[in-house]
Amino acid sequence: MQDEIEVLTPPIENHHPKILTLRCPVRSFDIEEVVLANVDEVTKFVMQKRRDEHLSGRWLLAQALSMWEISPDEIEVRRNQFRAPSLAFIHGIWKNTKLPSISIGHSEGWAYVALIENGWTIGIDGEKKDRKIAENAFDMMASGEELENLRGNPDLAIQTWTAKESVQKAMRLGMNFNPRKIEFPIGVKKANFSIENLNFQLVSWTYDDSHISLTWGEGIGYDSVPEDELLEQTRLAMESSTDWSVGCKTTRLNS
Repeated sequence: MQDEIEVLTPPIENHHPKILTLRCPVRSFDIEEVVLANVDEVTKFVMQKRRDEHLSGRWLLAQALSMWEISPDEIEVRRNQFRAPSLAFIHGIWKNTKLPSISIGHSEGWAYVALIENGWTIGIDGEKKDRKIAENAFDMMASGEELENLRGNPDLAIQTWTAKESVQKAMRLGMNFNPRKIEFPIGVKKANFSIENLNFQLVSWTYDDSHISLTWGEGIGYDSVPEDELLEQTRLAMESSTDWSVGCKTTRLNS
């Protein structure tokens, strides 16, 4: 499986934060093979396709973390209220290492993963370049002049969709942010733009039979939980006292 990982090279020319983008074919995994799998999610999947996509994406994420020189055995994947994923050290591991922000996607038999250095957010989406989108669905992702341009250039619909979905992911809102509020010229391959007082950069490109879009911008890609503050207070107390001793067990949420 390792030799099926493809390192993607976005067409980025200017200075940018550290970014890693990968994809691999979706396949079946035993849950024990995927250290970052969310057991609660996997057990609820009715369709085998969704199970395979989840496990393939989480497996690929573990490979990406290893390439980033982070041990996936020390990491768990969290989700915010909009189901955007983020990384955290499992409870019981106290490290000051700043973790990258992530994006995971699945489409047409491929799993996609993007990592970006801490302090930024990122979104990746890929679709078959010849995939068609019904014209009666155009008004779900565009409005006004953009919608008219899209109707006049229906062959650019899939490029527009992947670009907008990558933006939604970089905003860490997913479909909770209306794609009609994301506007840029139809068919654009590179763009700098602002949404909700946030600045983003977008690049889109064709790779083999797929159209891929990547969006990134400055922001926080980490989701804290109530236990984090308690653990941090405990860690500081341990560091400040020579008399403090404790035995702790590392715990992965949803494992």
